[in-house]
Amino acid sequence: MLEKIIFIVGPTAIGKSETAVYLAKRIGAEIISSDSMQVYRGMDIITSKPKPALRKKIKHYLISTVPLSKDYDVSTYRKNALKKVKEIISRGKIPIFVGGTGLYITILVDGIFDEDVKDKLIRNKLYELAKNRGNLYLHNQLKRVDPEAAVKIHPNDTKRIIRALEVFRVTGKPISILQKKRRGLRDEYDVKIFCLNLARDKLYKKIDQRVEMMFKEGLIKEVKGLLKKELSRTASFAIGIREARGYLGGDYGLEEAKNMIKLNTRRYAKRQLTWFRKDKKIKWVNLEDNEASREVAKRIYKSLVKK
Repeated sequence: MLEKIIFIVGPTAIGKSETAVYLAKRIGAEIISSDSMQVYRGMDIITSKPKPALRKKIKHYLISTVPLSKDYDVSTYRKNALKKVKEIISRGKIPIFVGGTGLYITILVDGIFDEDVKDKLIRNKLYELAKNRGNLYLHNQLKRVDPEAAVKIHPNDTKRIIRALEVFRVTGKPISILQKKRRGLRDEYDVKIFCLNLARDKLYKKIDQRVEMMFKEGLIKEVKGLLKKELSRTASFAIGIREARGYLGGDYGLEEAKNMIKLNTRRYAKRQLTWFRKDKKIKWVNLEDNEASREVAKRIYKSLVKK
């Protein structure tokens, strides 16, 4: 029998971390984060990292491991995550991935063609082009060299457009062709993916409540500290930094900053759900209003042991 690997995915603020801890305690598992921002040290409040008390109950990995000044990409994440998978399984435990970064999850489950295809000079030139001429210019370039990839990548997704063009310029082959040769966790393990879902109005309410709590916990103070440091390109993308910077610079008031973060987080949650709906093998877990995380974990457990 293939060893199990479980994914608890879904939109931000829905309760993935708490659910995963209850499930992990029940099945003897350890947790690997699949969140692209929680890897950074010092970004605790704006990335909604699981509280230390929660992390003490079950071992967590790939949280607070990367300095703020360092760029972090999907290829590096994949290497680190696969290493943790092997370590956890070697101890007789089950890995549970928890998070909402769809791209990170997809490259783990379905694989990646060749993570070493890189050229920093080409990549930097493409970012400069995006800055000077806009995403649409690059997306039109991608249409010419890899129309299949261009259909799948949104014109606003700068990072993926640049990655696709970088790969083409380095290898001379479309990324859409190379990706068909990839192998992922699904090819080696019994992978089960559960996506938590909630009625949109209730999810948005949870997001708003979380943002209010983040401000009470000291979001503004945390961002003020972050802005004094060197932030990598990827770290600077975290929701909350740009919005809080505007408030700190006197561009608008505190309530407007809060509302901007709420709005941008809702938009992000919508994009997350859209991403996960593409994968027909995901099992959706529709939550009841105010359903406790312990009960959600119990439902997932029953699904796992059902013959």
